[in-house]
Amino acid sequence: MNTPDTTPPGRGPARRPARQPSDLGRITAWWRELGGEGFLVLPPPRRARYTQSDGHGDAAELVEARGLTGPVSFAYWHWQSHAHAFDRSGALNGELLLHWGGDHATVAAGLAQAPAGFRVVDGGPKAAFVLDRVTHRDEAGLPDPTDPDGVRQFLKELDEPLDRGAATPRYRPLTPAQTGWLHDRLREPLDLAAAGPFVGSLERRDDLTPEETERLLRAWRLEHAGQLMAWSAWRSLLHALLRQGHEETWELVEQLGSLASMIVQQVPSERGLMTVRGLALAGDPGSVGAWLSLHRSLHEPDVVRAAVVLAAELTASEAPETSLTRLYDAMIGGATADWRRETGADHRAGRSYAALAAVRFATDERLPDALRVLAASAARDQADLVREEALRADSSVLVGVDTAEALAAVDRYEAARDRILSGTGPDLTASETVLGGVWHRYRTLTDADARWLRERVADPDTGLQGLGFCLELLLAHGSATEAEVDALFPRRLKDLTKAYRTTYTEWRHPLVTATCLALDHGHPVAGKLVDWWNRARPVWKNELRLLTHLGAPDEAKAAELWRFVTSPGHDVGQLMTWVLVRARLDGEHPLLVADRLIGTPGIAEHVLRRVLIGVADPAQPLWHYAVDSRTRSWWQRALEVAEHPGLSPEARAIGLRTAREHCMIRYPDQVRPAPTEAERAEAKAWIDRHADLPGHIRP
Repeated sequence: MNTPDTTPPGRGPARRPARQPSDLGRITAWWRELGGEGFLVLPPPRRARYTQSDGHGDAAELVEARGLTGPVSFAYWHWQSHAHAFDRSGALNGELLLHWGGDHATVAAGLAQAPAGFRVVDGGPKAAFVLDRVTHRDEAGLPDPTDPDGVRQFLKELDEPLDRGAATPRYRPLTPAQTGWLHDRLREPLDLAAAGPFVGSLERRDDLTPEETERLLRAWRLEHAGQLMAWSAWRSLLHALLRQGHEETWELVEQLGSLASMIVQQVPSERGLMTVRGLALAGDPGSVGAWLSLHRSLHEPDVVRAAVVLAAELTASEAPETSLTRLYDAMIGGATADWRRETGADHRAGRSYAALAAVRFATDERLPDALRVLAASAARDQADLVREEALRADSSVLVGVDTAEALAAVDRYEAARDRILSGTGPDLTASETVLGGVWHRYRTLTDADARWLRERVADPDTGLQGLGFCLELLLAHGSATEAEVDALFPRRLKDLTKAYRTTYTEWRHPLVTATCLALDHGHPVAGKLVDWWNRARPVWKNELRLLTHLGAPDEAKAAELWRFVTSPGHDVGQLMTWVLVRARLDGEHPLLVADRLIGTPGIAEHVLRRVLIGVADPAQPLWHYAVDSRTRSWWQRALEVAEHPGLSPEARAIGLRTAREHCMIRYPDQVRPAPTEAERAEAKAWIDRHADLPGHIRP
């Protein structure tokens, strides 16, 4: 069918209206115009830049590619922030976090002028910058209900605690205008999905009315039958139902299960206590803290006596080991919160008191052995902090704590520590961050350490994370044997061939480590494992296959690794593996191998820097895919590289630069375990002594 031409005579074809750029388009155009002397902005992210560590790695690559020298500051955003802030059409519907590195003042000046219609808020030297839309309020300070960005910003202000570090969050009271505005959002006709944020703001102040609660309950059950937790505000509504004694409350708690425990504990009742206790004894570790809180509220205020009662019940019920760990955490948290309420102490003082509590609990004869072991393990890196705080010349933050008693508690702990901790280890189900924070303890292995690690490998209940942790330590220290291979194969083969991301850890996938072990010992299973690695599927394993070449290395494996590390492929440990392989084949220290690579074409400088520090101790390589500037392990190795007399000036400069950029110098509060003031002063003095060496970077 032909369409008639309706263009007026003498005129060209009608033009379509110009498409307006999206928020993303306008922000990107502004972003690309930023930058200047000593300040870089990274291109907008792709999915490969998923975390802050990825962003710092991209920045290192850009600095290297441009051949920049001297101090360089930079800013970027990563994919997680991008996905949170923009919808598919490129509209900004949330805050865009702009992360950075280098000098804060330089970055702040570079980001000072926001694009039209937007604003950039400086979060300070320890936080990200925030880009958001400019919105408007009326004379009462209220946003237009039809403006989603204005409403979002308004609710964020209402939901900000008065003191983020308080033991119990408190929120500022609402004005009558604000209260009325929130209640108006819950009137009929009710949009349950849109109502969620308003429900939360009101119930944080116990302000939901019975009528609103009833209306919300009916809508919730109707719209989310069978999937009650799919509604974002279910916790706030459950709190209101408990507070108001609604007749349907306990039926809902039963349907919601263990996730309701944290809400039940906020409104203490005997029925709530029995419900949460039943969940904890049935093997739900997440309910243990709520059980202790409710037991204390209703029966035994003393935190130690209450914990003793619960520990006995958990042990008798054969609850998982993690349940006792949660009980210990709840006990420390309860003791610290009690002290802060009594003294009005702040969050920082609370950390000091929690350290003292751990020291005390380690030798408290009232507690069962399992809780004392957990306390002694926590206190191992905190006893010096307690001693330092107790001896502080100025007023101690430990308000009301007798100095002599605190010092005596440290002495008792140190006298008993080795006996209590012999043959024990960390909770292998803890987060990778927690386990990474204790890695430095294992630069040498005692016989008791090795025995504990072998027992964990042989335990069928040890998960992939735990196996990775234990096998890496045993293999690197030369303490792994064929017995570990026999313990894993074929019994654990199905588990071991599952994907397990180790992006932020010092240990590799346990099947990588187990394959290296089997190859080194010529175990019969080695051939089958190599065949599995060489298959096309599953796809997740392909990027890890070359890491197995560290087992029984030869020149062919070294050559294949070299082809990869000089290619554009994403490094997840291949260069580290090549350096360790070459060191084994040539019989020399891996530091010397890594040193010779400096300036080699095709080798990324930021990857080599990480590898150089990571191989400082070949008996415990650091496999984290980037320098982890929050841990003791990387700090210690950086100093060793900087002071190594056999390395080139360039290599030593890398060690010094890594030390200078470590949180021990920049942000010591982020180091784990936390350093004492004496350690911080010693670290600063070390940097000052090396100020004139190559690689020194002035702040």
